[in-house]
Amino acid sequence: MRKISVLIATITMCLAVLVSCKDGGKKNTEVSTENHQGDYKDHPHDGDRKGPPHGGDRKGPPKGGSPEQAKTLEEIGGYKIGEQATDFNLKNVDGSMVSLASYDNVKGYIVTFTCNECPFAKMYEDRLIALHNEYAPKGYPVIAINPNSPENEKEGYAAMQTRAKEKGFPFAYLVDEGQKIYPQYGAVRTPHVFLLDADRKVQYIGTIDDNAKSAEDVKVKFLENAISALENGTKPSPEITKAIGCPIKANRS
Repeated sequence: MRKISVLIATITMCLAVLVSCKDGGKKNTEVSTENHQGDYKDHPHDGDRKGPPHGGDRKGPPKGGSPEQAKTLEEIGGYKIGEQATDFNLKNVDGSMVSLASYDNVKGYIVTFTCNECPFAKMYEDRLIALHNEYAPKGYPVIAINPNSPENEKEGYAAMQTRAKEKGFPFAYLVDEGQKIYPQYGAVRTPHVFLLDADRKVQYIGTIDDNAKSAEDVKVKFLENAISALENGTKPSPEITKAIGCPIKANRS
């Protein structure tokens, strides 16, 4: 009988140990799950992040990143739609001085900030030539201005003359001496277009079309659509698009 009692007691103890281990394991599993849930709450996947990405909410484009204009017109501080642009008097590549007032019988002006070396500016050179050849006879001449600092010899006046000759620019290509004009307009990229009406009021600001890399694949011609709107006595839509190109290089001094 004593042996039977000892055996029963031993079995009872084992059962108690097994139940205890099972409960403990369950509790540990629950704690582990809660910890992982806390990790997901505190450190969500990058795709689920609501706030800015690592590195903060930087305003400018990342190094080697997007060529798209990053700042709004309010942040840039240039002309807004409907404001009248101040006239200028800038040196052309042929040595003459050119102002908006020097153009006769115009309906508007395609003021374009561009340069010699920016790949995006180069992509649009042929399109600017075509735009001038088509629209200047209709009263909308292209007026190109190089806003970049002449500290870079490839953007200086002599280099501008060379580039204009190589491409056969039919439009004025002006140097923004002292870099005083582009900040007034609020140009930040090359190219950056400002369509003015006959009264020099800004009617469209932004990019020429929706495909910088391929003229053949353009689907929306923003600038031409804006000119058509003015011709029809209506407002361009959209009035503003983001410029695509290289940041304008200011004088470091």
